[in-house]
This record gives sequence, structure tokens and C-alpha cells, in this order.
Amino acid sequence: MIEEQGIIIALDGEFAEVRTQRRSACGGCVANGACGTSLIERLFGRRVTQLRALNEVRAGVGERVLVGISEAGLLSAALAVYLVPILGLVLGALVGTWMNGLLLNRSLDGSMADLPSVIGGLIGFLLALLWLRGYSAGSSKRPEHQVVILQRLH
Repeated sequence: MIEEQGIIIALDGEFAEVRTQRRSACGGCVANGACGTSLIERLFGRRVTQLRALNEVRAGVGERVLVGISEAGLLSAALAVYLVPILGLVLGALVGTWMNGLLLNRSLDGSMADLPSVIGGLIGFLLALLWLRGYSAGSSKRPEHQVVILQRLH
């Protein structure tokens, strides 16, 4: 379970809106302050995130809570978000190149030679984003993708 602390800012039925401040991995590192990650954090600061979490512990507005999401849910969501658009782009470009050879039975000349690959890549990327939109809407109902309030903190 991936866990983070936050504060409840609103309630909505069995759900709560929780504001968290993302922690950096730099806190326990030996090279704290000497790497690129800590430099980026100093430049941009820590981001505040707002989550919709299942409130099974019935915590109230203003309470500090511990929220969590399963590792499997986070991993599958990360793979979908990072891998699917890249695959759509590459596969679209390959299909565009294949269609160019199939339909025209020859390749285009000069600067236009890569145009079918570019158009195919863009179409594949957009189709991947559309798929991702549906995946995101459907996955919010799956228990392994649901953020849950684990406990109240004092």
C-alpha cells in the first residue's frame, strides 16, 4: 500500500476530498541536496494534490488522515498512462508507413517521405489518448484504483 498524509477539506457522501503535499524521496537519501531531484524540488517546491478518497473511517473536515492506494492499482495506472500513448504513437507511425507503401505502392519523394508516418503517429497517439480517457473513467470504479482513507492521525 502506498501511503500519504493529508487533511480533509470537504465531504461528499461516502467520499472525502483530501489535500496532500507530495513528499520527496530526498528525505532519506545520502546525497540529499546534491542531486538533480532535490534541485528541482527547491526550484518548483512541493506540489499540493487534491484526492477523492473513500472515507470508511468517517473522518471529518479538518482532520489529518492517512490515505493509501494499492501498489498494483498504482502500477497498472502508471503503465497505462506512460506506455499506451507511446505505443499508440509508434504503432500509428508504423501503420502510416505500411499504408503508404500499400496504397501508393511507392514511397513519397524528398521532404514528404515521412508524412504518412507522422500522420499515422498522430492518429495513433490521439486514439491512445481516447482509450486512456475511457480507461480512466472505468478504473475509478475498480477497488484497486480507489484511494482510501486508512486512519485518522492525531
